[in-house]
Amino acid sequence: MQVRPISPERLAELLAGRITDLAGALPEGGRLRVAVDGAPAARPGALADALAEALRLRGRPALRVSAADFLRPASIRLEYGKQDPDAYHDLRLDEGTLLRELLDPLEPGGSGLVLPTFWDAAADRATRAGYTRLPPGGVLLLDGELLLGRWLPFDLTVHLALTPAALARRTPPEEHWTLPAFARYEAETGPAEAADLTVRVDDPRHPALVERP
Repeated sequence: MQVRPISPERLAELLAGRITDLAGALPEGGRLRVAVDGAPAARPGALADALAEALRLRGRPALRVSAADFLRPASIRLEYGKQDPDAYHDLRLDEGTLLRELLDPLEPGGSGLVLPTFWDAAADRATRAGYTRLPPGGVLLLDGELLLGRWLPFDLTVHLALTPAALARRTPPEEHWTLPAFARYEAETGPAEAADLTVRVDDPRHPALVERP
């Protein structure tokens, strides 16, 4: 295993090139599903945004979606209280809706018609968003946390890794109750090994790409 320091800009370009190559090898009419996984402190949404822009500059259609818009209702995800780390790990994400409304329609031969948002967690109600169609050859860029190890059908997964010390340092104190959920994720899922690509982001200004043989 090699760890290669890389600038944030170069990282986005390198990953966009990898995604472009994969998308170019798709069968006719195919679409690519990419997950950028990481704790909020790792800022997976920022990387997904940078990738979307890099892909658009390459002429590749990209659809940005956040897993935070596919959460379960509060009655389910907060069933055991507002600060239960196991519920945060197990009950937060609505995998069934994510599959049905976003990932499955992008399977080979799928319609490409997807729902970009489903649930407004703050208002605790459906977003009532309209469907949108990702054109053939397009790329879905989904950011979120605790995404791996759930049998979700991604074509490429990128994990943004933080050491426990960096995660605690960069997580706001009022969110420290979530730290045991991420410790469990590391122990049970091993996201750095499960992902296709891993990037260490202890210092967001100086990421490092982990290259496995």
